[in-house]
Amino acid sequence: MRKRRHHSRAVLAVVTTAVLGAAGCDAVGGNESAPSGSGTEAQRAKPSPTPTAPAWDSSPSSLAAVGDSITRGFDACSLLQDCPEASWATGSRAEVDSLAVRLLGSAKAASHSWNYAVSGARMSDLAGQMAQAAAKRPGLVTVMAGANDACRDSTSLMTSVADFRAQFEDAMSTLRDTAPKAQVYVASVPNLKRLWSEGRTNPMGKQVWKLGICPSMLGDADAVDAAATERRDTVQDRVEAYNKVLEEVCAKDERCRFDGGAVYEFRFGTEQLSHVDWFHPSVNGQARLAEIAYREVTAEKA
Repeated sequence: MRKRRHHSRAVLAVVTTAVLGAAGCDAVGGNESAPSGSGTEAQRAKPSPTPTAPAWDSSPSSLAAVGDSITRGFDACSLLQDCPEASWATGSRAEVDSLAVRLLGSAKAASHSWNYAVSGARMSDLAGQMAQAAAKRPGLVTVMAGANDACRDSTSLMTSVADFRAQFEDAMSTLRDTAPKAQVYVASVPNLKRLWSEGRTNPMGKQVWKLGICPSMLGDADAVDAAATERRDTVQDRVEAYNKVLEEVCAKDERCRFDGGAVYEFRFGTEQLSHVDWFHPSVNGQARLAEIAYREVTAEKA
């Protein structure tokens, strides 16, 4: 979720303080007589609907993941490094039991799942990742993006809701141009204000945050004055607006499923946060995201 330009500063912190036809009729033709015993209605077969594939298949044959550092497993395993093997979407670690492993099995997940997420990515980067994912013709694409659009140096730099919508629509269009039948699971943007309220209980976490991790929400972590409260509320309102956009855009595509706010509403604690930066999900947090995704992907919905 963090921008790469903060990596060098995060290294300093550790040294100093140690992220989805009409049916024909078979009437008796020409002047032929109708079969014996048949009436007028018997001359026609009842129309039968043309079989159609279900819009949602809870057992896709392959999976591609797009998004940001959460999906890359950043800081889940080691300092300032991606750990895709711990990714909730495509990871191989047994403790995570990723969505790909749950849906495909561990052997098939290794060859039929791909992770195109990029640490630091914002919604404007999603179309490029979707193009890579679409080239694989995946059965399912997972999307988790938007936190970096809210985590900026100031609230004035957050991605506008209108731009966020246009960028997500562009990403979906990019996917559909190449992979029109791919299913998409869209995870909601996490609750950044809860992250602040949970992580601020750890002194080391607050020291790391001072080096520039999501300053719009986490800056001056101990401040609870009116200005700090207004700033955090502004970020939270923007995250909720982003989630509304994800829901609305996804609803226009019959093969897209939004998580209904499940990730945003998840009441994570410090056990689910990386103890490197107290911001990204830990291995335990990644496992919880995998549980949520599997539940949403396999749920029977009207």
